[in-house]
Amino acid sequence: MATQMDPINVLQHRCLLHLRRRIRDIEDGRPAKERYMRLQKDGDTLSYQGNSEEVGCYVAGHPLSKRNCYFEVTIVDAGVRGTIAVGLVPRFYRLDHQPGWLPHSVAYHADNGKLYSGNPVGQQFGPKCARGDRIGCGIQIENIEAGLTTVFFTKNGKEVGSVEVPVSAEGMFPAVGMHSMGEEVKVNLQAEWFLDDDESMMMVDSHEDDWGRLYDVRVSGTVLEYVGKGKSIMDVGLAQARQPLTTRCHYFELEIIDAGEKCYIALGLARRDYPRNRHPGWSRGSVAYHADDGKIFHGSGVGDAFGPRCFKGDIMGCGIMFPRDYIMDGDGDADDWDQLEVHAGHAAVQNVLYLNDEEEDEEDGEEAEQEQEGRKVSVFFTRNGKLMGRREMALPPGGLYPTVGMLSTGEKVKVDLHPLSG
Repeated sequence: MATQMDPINVLQHRCLLHLRRRIRDIEDGRPAKERYMRLQKDGDTLSYQGNSEEVGCYVAGHPLSKRNCYFEVTIVDAGVRGTIAVGLVPRFYRLDHQPGWLPHSVAYHADNGKLYSGNPVGQQFGPKCARGDRIGCGIQIENIEAGLTTVFFTKNGKEVGSVEVPVSAEGMFPAVGMHSMGEEVKVNLQAEWFLDDDESMMMVDSHEDDWGRLYDVRVSGTVLEYVGKGKSIMDVGLAQARQPLTTRCHYFELEIIDAGEKCYIALGLARRDYPRNRHPGWSRGSVAYHADDGKIFHGSGVGDAFGPRCFKGDIMGCGIMFPRDYIMDGDGDADDWDQLEVHAGHAAVQNVLYLNDEEEDEEDGEEAEQEQEGRKVSVFFTRNGKLMGRREMALPPGGLYPTVGMLSTGEKVKVDLHPLSG
């Protein structure tokens, strides 16, 4: 007479058989059921189908393994907000939450460059990502047996950083989250990533840290490339330097590598909190030389005739002619933006582009009475090394930041923020 198994033992036995079957299916390469919600899937392309208030999430059918330990996601369209997350989650992760928000999940978020590891509050981790960028995620399998693994993330093939996370028995599954209309990505679950020994020992200067704000602009070394839609005047791609111009660094240049469809390229200076969807020169606290029509725009959407148009190969420059007694607190401090103030004093470093003596003599009587905020400086522009003209403007609190704007498909420029150094 056969003995009956206790119900608990029967349940454990079935779970064990199910687990063995799933492992065997994975090893045999059999298809597994992927899960997604509020997303449309067409081949390897995922597009957001929600109302921008609810999260859409995709979870792959197989976890990362020793044979397949890395995957990549290419941003086809950043949509309204670019709230795209790439990471790893448990098998039955809730599809109404971004990867990284819930326990036992980790993700790199494109819109703010933060890492989320089992917490809806992220930590600063890497650069933001935009249209055309490729985000990768992988695991280092050496210590996975100990219940921990190191998860690393990449951007365009370069490692951004890593974090150690616990691993559940079922493994960690590739996941993609989206949260605003228009977002679309392409997923490559079979991607490979190798780090050569020589490459791992190299310090690569991407120059991305030179920029405090980047919107619809991709940085590759000193090259800025427009990756926006280019369909309306609201689709401005904006790059604003981390440091303002100072008496130590008073001039910068760009070379037009590709004029794109319309050559809607603008070079100029803007206040730190300049609107992201406005071309330099269009709004208050900015001035810019526009390549497509040769006009200068100074806090207005209507430009004035200024110089010749610029084309592929032309070099546009912009600088400030500081009065002799100008110094800037925090000069050279890239991280302490809020502490920058402008005031009169004895200049510690001489500027070769001081205003001439006649201009200084005319203003001597007025400068003593002017307040620190809103003092005038002379902004000048060049084209291929020749002076095009000047425009006087008030220096806002914190200074004026090198700013580049682009607005049509294919535009690409090479920027030198320190052409007079070295």
